[in-house]
Amino acid sequence: MNSRLKILIACMALTVTAFAQPVTYQREDSVKICKLLQAANKETTSLWFARQFLGVPYVAHTLEVNDNEQLVVNTRQLDCTTLVETVSALTICASQGKKAWGDYLSTLRLLRYRQGKLDGYASRLHYFSDWIRDKQEMKMVTERQSPNPPFTAVQHVRVNYMSAHPTAYKALKAHPELVPVIKQQEKDLSRVKARYIPKSALRRSTKALRQAVHDGDIIAITCNKKGLDIAHLGFAVWQKDGLHLLNASMIHKKVVEEPMTFYQYLQKHPSHTGIRVIKINK
Repeated sequence: MNSRLKILIACMALTVTAFAQPVTYQREDSVKICKLLQAANKETTSLWFARQFLGVPYVAHTLEVNDNEQLVVNTRQLDCTTLVETVSALTICASQGKKAWGDYLSTLRLLRYRQGKLDGYASRLHYFSDWIRDKQEMKMVTERQSPNPPFTAVQHVRVNYMSAHPTAYKALKAHPELVPVIKQQEKDLSRVKARYIPKSALRRSTKALRQAVHDGDIIAITCNKKGLDIAHLGFAVWQKDGLHLLNASMIHKKVVEEPMTFYQYLQKHPSHTGIRVIKINK
């Protein structure tokens, strides 16, 4: 029996017992996840995992493929949110010494859904501020909001984009009865306040900035677009010339480490106001 087959057998062995809900995926996805978990150890960083997806095509709406909500695993096509969720699930599994496909599925479900419970479309955490709040409650991540500086600004979350544009979402268009549920979630979320680093503070690589943002941290870009909280996601990467962003890029049409500094990147997006910083707990 070759080593690759042994890895697959070991990785897949606990799937049925560890995860009983329907899953949408292709064999290529399970093979990649299992190989990465087998190659990792408890010290493997989120940045290492993120770099394993460099070059993967950017494709939006990959979770909207079923009439009824299922856990979707797609490592062949990523957007900014699914990249962050995929890498976070791998990082947490590796830190806990978990190597099985079923372990990964359980961890991904815990990350993607409110309190880790998959119960239809409305149980998915659609706004990233909601994701941060929920995963902090579950102690899966920690949002950094100090020291001040560089966390000198405060975001007052005000979201209503989904309920105001239901026809833009496949599930809400098909099930208008879900719109009031989403609207109530938006109302609850719109009480949240969070400290963030304004983009002007990213111009120079100060000691305070380096202490506040670490390699592999999740970067959530705040914005002033009406009804939205977070415009884009990625991972922090420190290079010689400063902070950069590793992200699933709609512009580059793939997962990349941006060649320009993060400050330069933000200057090209006038609606971007700064960044929230989230550490994946290990």
